[in-house]
Amino acid sequence: MSSKKQHARTRAQESSNAIERMYITMRHLFNRGFYKPMGISGETLRNALLLLRPEIYGSIGEEKAELEGLLYVIDRLPTGIEECTFINLTSDEGYSNSHFKPIIPEKRRRNCYRIDNEQMNIEITRGRSEIYDILTHLTFLFIESHKISNRVIINEEGVTTRDWLKLEKAVLSNKKLTQEEREVAITHTANILGRTFNELTAVYNEFATPSQPERLLHIVYWLGKLAIEEQVNNNKRTVTFSPVLRERIGHHIHGEIWADTIKETLHNKGLIERPIHIISANMHSVMNTLFSKNALKPNLEKTSIFQVYESLSKKDNSVLRNKVTKEALQKGMIYITDTSGANIDVQIFDTSKLDTSKIDIKISNATLKNEAPVILVMDYAFGEQAYETIDELLKPYKVKGKKTHLNVESISIMGKAGILEGGKGDIMIPSAHIFEGTADNYPFENELKREDLDGQGVDVYEGSMITVLGTSLQNKDILKFFFNSTWKVIGLEMEGAHYQKAIQAASKVRGSINPNVKVRYAYYASDNPLETGATLASGGLGTSGVKPTYLITRTILEQILN
Repeated sequence: MSSKKQHARTRAQESSNAIERMYITMRHLFNRGFYKPMGISGETLRNALLLLRPEIYGSIGEEKAELEGLLYVIDRLPTGIEECTFINLTSDEGYSNSHFKPIIPEKRRRNCYRIDNEQMNIEITRGRSEIYDILTHLTFLFIESHKISNRVIINEEGVTTRDWLKLEKAVLSNKKLTQEEREVAITHTANILGRTFNELTAVYNEFATPSQPERLLHIVYWLGKLAIEEQVNNNKRTVTFSPVLRERIGHHIHGEIWADTIKETLHNKGLIERPIHIISANMHSVMNTLFSKNALKPNLEKTSIFQVYESLSKKDNSVLRNKVTKEALQKGMIYITDTSGANIDVQIFDTSKLDTSKIDIKISNATLKNEAPVILVMDYAFGEQAYETIDELLKPYKVKGKKTHLNVESISIMGKAGILEGGKGDIMIPSAHIFEGTADNYPFENELKREDLDGQGVDVYEGSMITVLGTSLQNKDILKFFFNSTWKVIGLEMEGAHYQKAIQAASKVRGSINPNVKVRYAYYASDNPLETGATLASGGLGTSGVKPTYLITRTILEQILN
């Protein structure tokens, strides 16, 4: 065997071991109840992450600071977390009924509460995957903070560099900086981070918020300040897990409440006995596919339907979106805003109320007339939460001692995934889900086929997919190993194996739904982690995600309604 191939395998094996060590350590720290990320207890996590050097965290292993990774992480953690010495992970313990205002991160739906100057509470309602996600991001954040302190502390007494004093002055002045003052502050910050003035200027506005235009300076200062406190005064940051969270985790508390609300709604509306088709997707594509043609007739005269979808997906187009939502609600859509803490909203469509002449996909009137299927769209789950929600949803509905089995005819999962061959916006059709770090694999008969989506101007790939424990833990070596191995992996995501495990349990083991329930899985590529500069940290999909999303949605709906 060539030494190059041997080295690649060793690096992939090392990485695989590092991921396993991280998960075992995180579970151990969780059971223990607390740990100090930059102390002895956090050492295994830090070392494993530095050995792994995930693509998403870029230059974590180098002396210079990582900017894109920092932005990725900061968007997924509550505003102000960089100022907190104590981070407390809790269950839903009633803070929503208090004077504390929830802080919801830009890119993750979770409630966080700033208890005082030093403490941030983060509410965990989506299971273990969410804990792993947060701990990985915090480990990255604290490693980066120590890079800052290592560059600014001159001696053991804690004397700091001139650059640091200038940054401190700019941040603590709390006034709006002039362009000149901002550029002076960026110059000193670039020096502290081991980055160029250009590199900092390029990302500066991406960190900014309307209330905090100088947010990047603020984040760098507070990360550095707390790391200096740790090194000079041994005042270590601490992560704790509340006793209630440790007792409740894995008990499906939120999933059960969530599923019961849905079944109760179906029962009250007289829909529970009808054929049900479950779709896990976003909260707009099914609704837009069914109702935008009629709701936006004037907008369609000069454009194609895909251009309409594109304009609906733009942030500043709420007027158009409201028109479609209004139309959908008038034509029988039921919207369930989640209050269980699962953070998964639901739409229910009674297809007997659809007017097929006003929809531009193929629909069999006979199917609508004879079967009148119900389409239940649930928003995306997060990692292991996919098992909890589907597992609870597929259990029979009990009312007054009577059990009603749901007549679930199909379950369709549409999601975002990383692709290993191809690029952003391509489509993946899995034939099996392989669960990372285990020997578990879930082959299935996918009702969606490559030919259903081919020839529409988007590349389509078919093959197995890996369900990873966390997207922020993958590096090129592992991904290349997946890609080149006999598993023939085409992509990676976080929910597939969990969904399939729940579906198989309900259909083949418990017998609570039809054993021959149809399944459909399709993913569109949000990034190619094998390409430098094409990872999730390099920014969103923009409008390149619109076409694949709607091609998949339209294909799923045509299969259900014919």
